[in-house]
Amino acid sequence: MIQKRVSKGDAAAIKTLGDGYCHGELGLAKDVPQAVELWTEAAELGSLDAHHNHGATYYTGDGVEEDKPRGVHYWQQAAMKGGVESRHSLGGVEYENGNYELAAQHFMISAKMGFEMSLNAIKGMFKEGHATKAQYAEALLRYRDAVEETKSPQREEAKRLGF
Repeated sequence: MIQKRVSKGDAAAIKTLGDGYCHGELGLAKDVPQAVELWTEAAELGSLDAHHNHGATYYTGDGVEEDKPRGVHYWQQAAMKGGVESRHSLGGVEYENGNYELAAQHFMISAKMGFEMSLNAIKGMFKEGHATKAQYAEALLRYRDAVEETKSPQREEAKRLGF
């Protein structure tokens, strides 16, 4: 099924096939260069998740030569287009570099988009004294608002059914 969607240029399917090669899943042999090639295609078709995967692969050097600036570049591209995981990853980079104010800004943006890991990151920064009480309170409120906006009877039913 995935191959059929890949042949039609479906960005999500191409990204999924790339994931399969990256992790040696879906009956595929692990082949990170093939994964990167597929993610490149998916990213060109608009997949923010493919951009994120590119960033993570290069930033960590998982199966490719580590290239942190290149990884950050991919995350920045996705974050500018609304990629919440990439925005969160940029916050992590800034936090690692001791740029706590910039890290908090990245985490705030993705928390406001409903990304729970970023809310938890702001909470951790607050506990460590790297974020203010006001920042944490704002993140809580905006996260709650984002989650409320995405609630629907259909989503609740899907959750109940385990999807």
